[in-house]
Amino acid sequence: MKNFLTILCFLISVGALSAQKTYSVLGDSYSTFAGYVTSEKNPCFYREVSNLPNDVHDVHNTWWWMWAEQAGYKLLKNNSYSGATICNTGYAKNDYSDRSFVTRMNNIGNPDLLFIFGATNDCWAGSPIGEYKYSGWNKADLYKFRPAFAYMLSYLRRKHPQMRIINICNCDLSGDYNASMVEICKHYGVECLVLENIDKQFEHPSVLGMRQIVEQIMALKK
Repeated sequence: MKNFLTILCFLISVGALSAQKTYSVLGDSYSTFAGYVTSEKNPCFYREVSNLPNDVHDVHNTWWWMWAEQAGYKLLKNNSYSGATICNTGYAKNDYSDRSFVTRMNNIGNPDLLFIFGATNDCWAGSPIGEYKYSGWNKADLYKFRPAFAYMLSYLRRKHPQMRIINICNCDLSGDYNASMVEICKHYGVECLVLENIDKQFEHPSVLGMRQIVEQIMALKK
């Protein structure tokens, strides 16, 4: 009887682990932490030892780690790249197709939930915003923010029809980048969270800011 109960408990625990939901992150510097991103060569803003004026030096203080602990999800992939833009136009109008979101969107695994957290660098770099376009994209379109963001959501919806997608918009972005993401997310039925009043150090979320991000994600209605 004792052996039977031991085996039963083991099977229950294995079943619980296999049923644990997974999540991935497609992001920029706000979601990086050295040693925890895919690929490992992706540059990271956050790390254990840093001379930058930001107090996030422990992966346990990142928004995506804290959220997973509260929500009970397991990280599948964190494909975040510091300085990356959504579209293929980066700083000084350089070609960022080697690191853009539309290039990396096919390397997220197959999670139950995907967080997209970008557009900060598009805004800071002054990437061309372009026009709303929901089909028939060409190569030139992917160098503009609106058509590139729509192209990305369209691809993700087709590739992962059962996956929940939450798009996170940084607070305090100038221009129409956030408004454009809200509009395009609405078109594709994607949840869109526009952050409010996030504490930052060196233009990046502090430990307090990371907690505030988690609080606002947790407040979303499922």
